[in-house]
Amino acid sequence: MLTMESFGVLNYVTYLIGALLIILLPGPNSLYVLALSANQGKRIGWTAVAGVLLGDSLLILATALGAVTILTAYPAIFMVIKYAGAAYLIYIGYHLIAGAIKSWRQVDEQSLEKAVENKATTGGKAFRKALLVSLLNPKAILFFLSFFAQFVDPAYPQPVIPFLILALTIQVLSLLYLSLLIYAGTTLAETFRKRKKMSAVSGGGVGVGFVAFAIKLALASAAQ
Repeated sequence: MLTMESFGVLNYVTYLIGALLIILLPGPNSLYVLALSANQGKRIGWTAVAGVLLGDSLLILATALGAVTILTAYPAIFMVIKYAGAAYLIYIGYHLIAGAIKSWRQVDEQSLEKAVENKATTGGKAFRKALLVSLLNPKAILFFLSFFAQFVDPAYPQPVIPFLILALTIQVLSLLYLSLLIYAGTTLAETFRKRKKMSAVSGGGVGVGFVAFAIKLALASAAQ
């Protein structure tokens, strides 16, 4: 019977949970799509989604190619990256929790207006801006590298295959989530404006999730 382990992917269910946490984490990509859809309609929102997905795909491709090179040439270094990556995920989780406690993370009306600059835009401009927002994230490649490395079997002879599976998974989840933002944009934007505590709890909850599964992965690796 074929399983994800047969394709070099470890702990795929854990990866799904982690990928969902990443997708649900409030960020400039989702904020821009939400604000644009709520203010200017679904068509413009879809052009922004296309820009986000293209930008993320380019970052994931660059990350995967770099990781495959390291894995092929220096397997021991790749294991170091796995442990460093788990520590980095814990670091992110800690700051999310601290941010939620300190400032009750929220998407308020002012930030939504800033995301779309409170003026109409064309589909082409929306696509280009979403692409730039996605690409100009200095932490994205480091995050993808630290995250993907936790789920790739170093002994698998063709590491590009598990990276491709992991990349497709997170992009499909991202597409589904951004689609939800488009079709429920106005309702969700109003909800985020009014329910500040809900936003704070969601940010803190994502942080706790990152810490928990990073520890789980680090312990699992140590037992191997």
